[in-house]
Amino acid sequence: MTVNQILSTKGKEVYSVLSTITVYEALGVMSEKNIGAILIIEDTELKGILSERDYARKIALKAKSSKKTFVYEIMEKEVVTVKPSDSLDYCMELMDSKRVRHLPVSENNTVIGIISISDVVKAIIEMQKATIKHLDSYISQ
Repeated sequence: MTVNQILSTKGKEVYSVLSTITVYEALGVMSEKNIGAILIIEDTELKGILSERDYARKIALKAKSSKKTFVYEIMEKEVVTVKPSDSLDYCMELMDSKRVRHLPVSENNTVIGIISISDVVKAIIEMQKATIKHLDSYISQ
């Protein structure tokens, strides 16, 4: 299974904010959209990603104010991306080695979607269920 197959199931909606808004405003968007990370896209270029983990470690634990801190101050600027043709195994390895839970999907230097560790795990479980069903059917014959 590939990243594109996950996107075809979950959709390709991408939520983004500008780096010049406050972390508090970005958290509001994340809460409204019920997402754990949001992309920072400016002039169609991916500039960074902000996750709940960034907020917890860079704002809450350091007793900073999310209303006085701007996204560009704490966002992750080195964003790990994948292509639609990449395999789920590759995504799992990447998420593990880079210690990230969200992977923007990029094609021709444009973000066309985002997948999370949850999306990948769900897809793998579904593939395993299908394999088990197929094997069970084969054994029963």
